[in-house]
Amino acid sequence: MVISDFVSLDDMTEGPIVEVDAGVDASEALIVNCFPSVGFVSSIVAHYLVDKLELRLVGGVTHAKLPPMCLVQDGKPLPPLRVYTGEPICKLDSCDKVVLIVSEVQIDNQIKMSLARSLMNWTKESGSGVSIMIDSFAKGEAGGHTILDDDDIDTTMLGIGSTDAAIKMLNDIGLPLLKHGLVGGMTGVMMGESRRRGLDSLAILAESNGGPMEGQPFPDARAAARIIECLDGLLPAIHLDPAPLLEEAQRIENQIRDMMAVNLNPSTEVSNGSESMFG
Repeated sequence: MVISDFVSLDDMTEGPIVEVDAGVDASEALIVNCFPSVGFVSSIVAHYLVDKLELRLVGGVTHAKLPPMCLVQDGKPLPPLRVYTGEPICKLDSCDKVVLIVSEVQIDNQIKMSLARSLMNWTKESGSGVSIMIDSFAKGEAGGHTILDDDDIDTTMLGIGSTDAAIKMLNDIGLPLLKHGLVGGMTGVMMGESRRRGLDSLAILAESNGGPMEGQPFPDARAAARIIECLDGLLPAIHLDPAPLLEEAQRIENQIRDMMAVNLNPSTEVSNGSESMFG
């Protein structure tokens, strides 16, 4: 008899742990996931949702391979991967609730799958609803995605659905589907795992012109505004108006740039091959 010596990576190391404050009710909530993307689009969407919906910090994710750092905003520290939520917003006979999962720093490739599993396990245990991945892409850039976008405009919006129900949601808000392509990073991992598990998950991708300027990625609040319009169609009880985002684009872009540009405690351990901290 042959005994296998194979041990999975998940067995060797403890997976990421999602820690959320006791008493948080995430049942039927829309889960919005914002991980690093071209032009800081996902980060801008996250900051808009926190401000607009008055979301509060309720938890985070811990793991030894997450970057050993904290972000600082208005003098207060923030964990690199964190969870927000707020009070349900009701209108007539419908209520909407949002849980926001956000990170401005890149996730190590070695834990992306285990992180996706931990997040999905928490989503199931908390009774949450549909998950949405917010992401962006740019032509001619190796940003983790290979999107077949052959139109002449630079404001393309595309969607991916893990189930027939998810595809219908995208169709209902008029978002074209990505027919062919390669989607990497946390979006690719979580969408693939969602289909394997039969979970309803969407990905909304905006084309961004937020390429490098003077060696640094440039925040693209206008691409983020197009994603906000899509989210507005998925939250009938909540009115998400992208106009203020466009009016305050420069302030938001500067806020994101300032928060991410200063690394007070650089560490070579954060490096993840050729993938930068900013995505």
